Amino acid sequence: MARLTKKQKETKGKVEAGKAYSVSEASALVKEITNVNFDASVDLAVRLNVDPRKANQMVRGVVTLPHGTGKDVKVLALVTPDKEAEAQAAGADYVGLDEYLNKIKGGWTDVDVIVTMPSVMGKLGPLGRILGPRGLMPNPKTGTVTMDVAKAVSDVKAGKIDFKVDKTGIVHAAIGKASFDAEKIAGNAKELLSTLVKMKPQAAKGVYIKSIFMSSTMSPGIQIDAKDLNN
Repeated sequence: MARLTKKQKETKGKVEAGKAYSVSEASALVKEITNVNFDASVDLAVRLNVDPRKANQMVRGVVTLPHGTGKDVKVLALVTPDKEAEAQAAGADYVGLDEYLNKIKGGWTDVDVIVTMPSVMGKLGPLGRILGPRGLMPNPKTGTVTMDVAKAVSDVKAGKIDFKVDKTGIVHAAIGKASFDAEKIAGNAKELLSTLVKMKPQAAKGVYIKSIFMSSTMSPGIQIDAKDLNN
């Protein structure tokens, strides 16, 4: 078993075992226990009482974090020539169509989000084996397949993220950076959690949110009290 360093022991000691913190308390504490020499990501892991194998219990959606993600999101807009200026004005990092389709076929995926139009989706189908595993395939449900390309690009740049419950029933999402004020971390966390509560499937019975943990890169997890969210 690996031995903890002095700094790791001090960090772990600040998280009270068995205690469930409020969102605000956890947001302040996660800043205290982050000791890496870069701006760590702050993440939420929310375990839901759902069976993702059943279509009527799948939880997937989008949320715009009020304080952004703290990440410079690279956006590729795959659009026809008449939409290029609109996408560029909205802040897309890469704009075009056939040139980028060919680059993707060659293995290029150096972007975080792809926004496109319904008429272009047919061309993206054959690229599913490349884009799918990387979570880059545009989807109407996440607002990345739309005629309003400018809005889609600006929303992503402003902090819009998509989330999906995994096969173990957990939603993982990055909600900011450790450099954020605690109030901003808490605001983003509450926005995601309130969105998840509203998305409870009718087929989900009993306690919906089983557990919530907040952590930063390489930090211990901080348990958040889920009782109030299930009421």
